[in-house]
Amino acid sequence: MATDPKDTPPAAIPFWDAFRFWLKLGFISFGGPAGQIAIMHQELVEKRRWISERRFLHALNYCMVLPGPEAQQLATYIGWLMHRTRGGIVAGGLFVLPSLFILVALSWIYMAWGDVPAIAGILYGIKPAVTAIVVVAALRIGMRALKNGVLWGIAAAAFIALFALNVPFPLIVIGAGIIGYIGGQVAPKLFATGGGHGADGKSYGAAVIDDETPTPRHALFTWKRFGLVLAIGLALWGAAMALLMNVYGWQGPLTQMGWFFTKAALLTFGGAYAVLPYVYQAAVEHYQWVTPLQMIDGLALGETTPGPLIMVVAFVGFVGGWTTQFLGGDSLFLAGALAATVVTFFTFLPSFMFILLGGPLVETTHGDLKFTAPLTGITAAVVGVILNLAVFFAYHVLWPQGLQGAFDWPSLVIGVAAFVALWRYKAGIMPVIGACAVAGAAWTLLV
Repeated sequence: MATDPKDTPPAAIPFWDAFRFWLKLGFISFGGPAGQIAIMHQELVEKRRWISERRFLHALNYCMVLPGPEAQQLATYIGWLMHRTRGGIVAGGLFVLPSLFILVALSWIYMAWGDVPAIAGILYGIKPAVTAIVVVAALRIGMRALKNGVLWGIAAAAFIALFALNVPFPLIVIGAGIIGYIGGQVAPKLFATGGGHGADGKSYGAAVIDDETPTPRHALFTWKRFGLVLAIGLALWGAAMALLMNVYGWQGPLTQMGWFFTKAALLTFGGAYAVLPYVYQAAVEHYQWVTPLQMIDGLALGETTPGPLIMVVAFVGFVGGWTTQFLGGDSLFLAGALAATVVTFFTFLPSFMFILLGGPLVETTHGDLKFTAPLTGITAAVVGVILNLAVFFAYHVLWPQGLQGAFDWPSLVIGVAAFVALWRYKAGIMPVIGACAVAGAAWTLLV
């Protein structure tokens, strides 16, 4: 009898092959965390079989409960698991750097030339496409993670808690974790299904890092390694802050940005939209780095570029550096680019630390129900959170002036077409975004 090729795991992945994939991912990771996680699942679990779905979801569960961008942390985790610390730094870094470069360029165009009709039209078409990407991702993740009525109930309760009751995301995470823990004791079968191969029980085949693959030696927990990683992380943060204080003083714009975005990075439970009110209050009202209108425009740019949605902070940094002119009136671009880089460094350093410190602990729990059951509950809740994000996008795209304003029919048509292409015809994300951008620009320039 012929052996199914999928029964044999792929050969070990060379570091530079992984490097090329992470670089590609950095340029195609549209759609916010839901879309980015869906892309990684499709590429790493289904197509390449670098990691099994059970191990993928276990890592995702951990990243979901951390402050910071979960998709970037998931890439860091998988890169670290495959190729040690350098693999994690490369995977996480390349997830962010393309977005930083693109946002610096777009922020420069925005500040130097203001509104350009063609660019406005492109953004107009991309917004409904991004909404469709998030909806499709919510459906796909929900079909994988919600294996029974209890998990569906947790997802529905999380959606209602956010959408109707405005419950803080950390409370939803804690509540789902408690439900999962109790459920794992009372009805373990219901909460042992979170790492399955999908709603239909489909297996994608043997993976390089499979369900039964032993934890690599570098991923085993030791206190010595924990202390070393913690010391290096604190030293990097302290050295960067000391340098900024020495050059610009404590009240200098870059020093204040470094301090503020360190605090923001530790409060970003629930992703970008959970922390944006905090960033808005500080950047607009307290420090006055950006105006309210600039903050809204920055969010639009952040939504339509690859990388984590929290990269909107790079726009805030660029505009803050430009407007404060801390390098003088002749070096506005340099000031903006430097500020955007500083903000990005302080925003993402904690994310790397959480993965490199906590990863070995997580790897010891992927077969232990008392740890996986709470995370299964959390994953179910996050499906509801993603659906809430999709509703949030749809509302702002279809009623750009609010419910009292006109309904935007062209955006609905573009969004529905994007959804059908993605869900029914399995079209690629980049072609869909490109087509929607062209449609948006054509409509804007013709009317």
